[in-house]
Amino acid sequence: MKIQLLAFCLLFSIASFAQSNISFTQKNHNFGKIKKGVHKSVIFNYTNNSAKPAVIEFANAECGCTQPEYKQTPVLKGQTGTIKITYTSPSEGVFKKRVTVKFAGEKTTTELFIEGEVIPN
Repeated sequence: MKIQLLAFCLLFSIASFAQSNISFTQKNHNFGKIKKGVHKSVIFNYTNNSAKPAVIEFANAECGCTQPEYKQTPVLKGQTGTIKITYTSPSEGVFKKRVTVKFAGEKTTTELFIEGEVIPN
């Protein structure tokens, strides 16, 4: 019993420690159907829940058709910031793209996803 309780406490403390101080209002966006060659953008909002200012260290898209834009100005505790992600539809078909976001001082990254279907003009 003591070993089980100790194991539970250890897992709970690790899970609590791994939580990010940044919370996004959404991490997925579906554009639905978009025409080939069209640029579509979405803005992802996040809130800094930490006492330390939040600064985006990097935001990497998995392909050249997806472009993240963000400011590197610090976002203070309780304030919100944004990341704009623009997708250029290069070819027809269903897509799902990932953007990995890393905040300075955070050990974990956050993954944002955009998806939809590119249709002919």
